[in-house]
Amino acid sequence: MASFYYIYKAKSLTMTKRILLLCCAAAVVLSASAQRVPDLPYVYTEASEFTLVGKLFPDTPNPYHRIDTARFKGFTKKENLQVRESSGIAVAFRTNSKSVTVKTEFGQREDLSATPDIASQGYDLYIRQEGRWLYAGSAPRNKQFTLVAPVANMDGSWHDCLLYLPLLSEERSVQIGIEEGTQIEALPMPFRSRVAIFGSSFTHGICASRSGMTYPAQFTRNTGIQLLSLGCSGNCKLQPYFAAALAEADVDAFIFDSFSNPSPKEVHERLFPFIETIQAAHPGKPLIFQKTIYRENRNFNQEEDLKERQRAHMADSLMNIAVKRYKDVYYIKTNATDEHHDSSVDGIHPGDHGYTLWAESIEKKVLQILRKYGIR
Repeated sequence: MASFYYIYKAKSLTMTKRILLLCCAAAVVLSASAQRVPDLPYVYTEASEFTLVGKLFPDTPNPYHRIDTARFKGFTKKENLQVRESSGIAVAFRTNSKSVTVKTEFGQREDLSATPDIASQGYDLYIRQEGRWLYAGSAPRNKQFTLVAPVANMDGSWHDCLLYLPLLSEERSVQIGIEEGTQIEALPMPFRSRVAIFGSSFTHGICASRSGMTYPAQFTRNTGIQLLSLGCSGNCKLQPYFAAALAEADVDAFIFDSFSNPSPKEVHERLFPFIETIQAAHPGKPLIFQKTIYRENRNFNQEEDLKERQRAHMADSLMNIAVKRYKDVYYIKTNATDEHHDSSVDGIHPGDHGYTLWAESIEKKVLQILRKYGIR
């Protein structure tokens, strides 16, 4: 930090030179914080040859897409991109390589100011240790087919790995590299059951610092229950074409974060038909709807506070009817803030701490409901 100060104060430098030197110094600090790719020969395998976790539809032509947009229609241009993004998908494999690298051919990508590149277009690696998944390293986005290393300098013993794919990008190819002479193999599915979760930017993971820090990903690691995430930022509005796609999913249960995006009018018009479409295809399976979280931008903004109260009132009143009218429908509370109301990044979305609180807030109730249906 001292170097930044002396560059800024140097009287012999013009302002332009100061800015250039400060940028170079910042780049050095950022590069030093990332794992370097060891200068070794690597062998690469397409990630889709291993076990894909969190994938709602296993048979998409592009294995890293969440929905086959040639098969399911009706999406807007933005939604069409979002369902092709890999948010919520992870790759499970075992290796005895001392380092793991990734190279990517990207398709379309989104840039959102509140979500860092390391989450939106980078990779997040967890390794199983003594029965729990422990953070191992992250790799930020790089140019097409340029190597990034989520982890290096391991001990060379076998490790069970879980590599989360980017939140806000489409990948045409993801290749996992291991050191030449070492081995890699698919890890048997490390989680139980298949529970779909459809939701807003919250479920998509906007403002998470890493792709493994979304609340569905944390819930899955904490409980062992596999959530198949279909978060579509700004676009989870109980649309009939989303209901039609979900109706064809091979799942054991459903969770919805479906009251964060739609207007009260949309909730009133769409909620019951949405439930009926899914129940017709999945009779006897639980549909768990979540209350929307408290957004901190309403604290002093009367207009936002009124909008949020109206949204919550419509959802609460209709869900009170729904849980009585429809068997196997549930409505549960969520929480993504602490007593200080200081877990938001941009007034709307939680940061990592908020997403941790969210996953914890629903765990007990969701597990209780699932157990009623033999899902443990």
